[in-house]
Amino acid sequence: MPSLDFEHEKNQFREYYDANYHLLEDAKNSFVALVNALVTHSGNIAVSKVEGRVKEKEECIRKFSVKYRRKLESAGEPYSIVAHMSDLIGLRVVCLYEDEIEKVGSVLGSHFDFIEITNKSALIENTEGSFGYKGLHLDLKLGESRRNLPEYAAYADFNFEIQIRTIIQDSWSVLDHKIKYKKSIPNRLKRRINTLAALFELADREFREIRDSTEEEIRKAEAEPEETPQELVEGTPQPNAAVDGSMKLNAFGFLKTARHFFNAFDFHPHKVDGFTQDIAALEPGITRGKFNLYMRENISRVKRYQTFFEEQNTTDKLNPFTMIRHCLYLGSKTNFSSLLSNRARESFELWLSENNG
Repeated sequence: MPSLDFEHEKNQFREYYDANYHLLEDAKNSFVALVNALVTHSGNIAVSKVEGRVKEKEECIRKFSVKYRRKLESAGEPYSIVAHMSDLIGLRVVCLYEDEIEKVGSVLGSHFDFIEITNKSALIENTEGSFGYKGLHLDLKLGESRRNLPEYAAYADFNFEIQIRTIIQDSWSVLDHKIKYKKSIPNRLKRRINTLAALFELADREFREIRDSTEEEIRKAEAEPEETPQELVEGTPQPNAAVDGSMKLNAFGFLKTARHFFNAFDFHPHKVDGFTQDIAALEPGITRGKFNLYMRENISRVKRYQTFFEEQNTTDKLNPFTMIRHCLYLGSKTNFSSLLSNRARESFELWLSENNG
């Protein structure tokens, strides 16, 4: 039974902890797997990691003593330590962007029962001149439908805490804990700590806005016509022509053209970025219109070669990036010879010679 004897309650908690530790670990692992599956399969949240831990025994006792003991004993209210440990099992979901924190919370709300919600971000943002750790803390338990499933029956009575934060917020939390003195210190040091926290907050905001601006650039490129400027066709480029085709090729322009020819292929951003850089290095000043022209003029021959190649090499395929390499090679062998390996170039040239290439 709960009491006002702290020494007794410490011993009771230690006995409970030791007797249930393996079950708590199993529950933690089960909750991590479930949360990871729910968030990952939501389809619109970029999650860096989902992890969990069972809070260390003596740390639980220290937390209770600091946060609850004095108030409970002053009120003469009997207590048990375990009843106040909402984060005995703790999970952390680390996502990429600030606006995904609420999305994660929404996903979890559909599958768990909320006990308490603490929005650290809102608390900080509503405090003038204050910066610090931000994120969303949820005290949860399994929803009724899952509590009745055999695989969760042993964990049905366990509450747990989930901290949802961005990578940058997570980094600040780690570093913030390394700052040994933050309260009873000179104001000049407090200002420096606040400045550092504000820089992390700014980084989070900029990271999100870069994502949004990138997506907007891709939408703009997708909305533009896929026509080759007439001056490029006639061989008389006009550097100041006010058309998109005369703009230097960048990743967004490459993606627009590449998706036009290979609309079912998932072009990975990092590969697109590096490949576009390689193209621009081999033909400095290449425009999106020129790239489009290389593709339009040569894609039919490269597709015929693809059919021949894959018939001869049943275990090898020409992916869209490789086909683009071949199109560029046909467009300018002088500039783009190095895009193909010696063996690939020799095989392609042999096929061209035998097929009136």
